[in-house]
Amino acid sequence: MCTTSIELAQKYKCKITWIDLDMKALEKAKTNILNAGVEDFITLQQWNALKLPFEDNSFDIVINEVMLTMLPLESKKKALSEYFRVLKPGGRLITHDVWYTEKNLDDILQKLRETINVAVTPLHIDDWENILKEAGFSKIERKYWKMSLMSLIWIIRDEWFFWALKIIRNGMKKENREMFKNMKTFFNKTWKDLKYVAFCSTKEK
Repeated sequence: MCTTSIELAQKYKCKITWIDLDMKALEKAKTNILNAGVEDFITLQQWNALKLPFEDNSFDIVINEVMLTMLPLESKKKALSEYFRVLKPGGRLITHDVWYTEKNLDDILQKLRETINVAVTPLHIDDWENILKEAGFSKIERKYWKMSLMSLIWIIRDEWFFWALKIIRNGMKKENREMFKNMKTFFNKTWKDLKYVAFCSTKEK
């Protein structure tokens, strides 16, 4: 949706390069940018975060929202390596992802992948920090809080009312109903062990 970039551009009048692989997401982002009147501040590009087209030391800040959670471990490390490369010395990486409080995640992750049919890999908070350090980052600050993925209030707050209705309507279609019920059951059982985490990491000068 480009929501974060639009808010940053409106508040700080900063230059932003927004990337995504999904052309539909780019088209929606373009519409939102034009409606917000910040087209002079935000540039859209279709690229893969694992192989960025930018030169070394190009950006003051890199922001990654939840995408790392969706990647296998080696791809996480590759993305972090690219972020480190394109950041200027002294630059900051801001990441926002998901973690389980349990350290023994094998059974939980397998059930999660079977439930949503996506090979997601949330990590324990300490493991998130470790891969940031392995990528070369330091001065790592973190904040975390609890979440409930399947609560109606969360969906409405984060996806807006129109999209909440669309998600629920799709979930209740005959072909999706069983998967939607499985997701709700899974997250209702495990949400107390599931949290957001945000890291602010520095590329030392």
